[in-house]
Amino acid sequence: MGDKAASNLSEVTDFILVGFRVHPELHTFFFLLFLLVYAMILLGNVGMMAIIMIDPRLNTPMYFFLGNLSFIDLFYSTVIAPKAMINFWSKSKSISFAGCVTQLFLFALFIVTEGFLLAAMAYDRFIAICSPLLYSVHMSTRLCAQLVAGSYFCGCISSVLLTSMTFTLSFCASRAIDHFYCDYRPLQRISCSDLYFHKMVSFFLCSIIILPTIIVIIVSYMYIVSTVLKIHSTEGRKKVFSTCSSHLGVVSVLYGAIIFMYFTPDKFPELSKVASLCYTLVTPMLNPLIYSLRNKDVKEALRKILGGKIFLLNSI
Repeated sequence: MGDKAASNLSEVTDFILVGFRVHPELHTFFFLLFLLVYAMILLGNVGMMAIIMIDPRLNTPMYFFLGNLSFIDLFYSTVIAPKAMINFWSKSKSISFAGCVTQLFLFALFIVTEGFLLAAMAYDRFIAICSPLLYSVHMSTRLCAQLVAGSYFCGCISSVLLTSMTFTLSFCASRAIDHFYCDYRPLQRISCSDLYFHKMVSFFLCSIIILPTIIVIIVSYMYIVSTVLKIHSTEGRKKVFSTCSSHLGVVSVLYGAIIFMYFTPDKFPELSKVASLCYTLVTPMLNPLIYSLRNKDVKEALRKILGGKIFLLNSI
């Protein structure tokens, strides 16, 4: 049986990404929509990283984490968007076996890393608000680097486990993946292997990734809310909530879509595709906007940079 499975697996040289089941006349519209969203992702996240690196006032732990968040958003959307746009024009819609493995590995790496990074950002806000006098001591440069490195390490381990587990399956029923990128649930649907063990392991893996990060975020904000309620100044409360609302917005959109995608019955693939859009393209597009529009320091840094460029142009 093992030889048969290995033989079936070895015969798979490529897959077909079915993508969105829309009328062919709408392919141009969806291509342009994806192109616009991806352009905004590139502009927003590259711009955010540039602002953080250029302005020395943003050399703080919060912006160190935010710069890494922009880096992750940029790269995991790049893993998905270009191939999805190509498939709107391609008749074959094929992706090589190696390309599918690479896409799943990189996407899992970056999305898991982002989850742990958001938990680190929640801890950073907890220290800043609940222990402001000890903030520089607790959130040292070394600890920040360790938290980011730990996030990437957890992402890498999770990605290796999920990818290796997924591609030990036998794909002998169909090569058509009913999704717009290679994800492990659509790949499980086209497998003829016994999926009970794989589903239990993948569910367990998702649980130990998602639940601890959610717990850290919830506990951090419970302490933050408790501290904020003790602030008598209305202006002080508004300032704290303004600082935290951006992070909470990003967490809500990302985790809401992921929980809907991975913890609901696998009966509605079209709804799963829409949910996937939220965290593969919509969230990376919105994150720079949320943090820039609601963050006074970022707006001032952007105004300073743009003002300097205008001054240089006028002086030439």
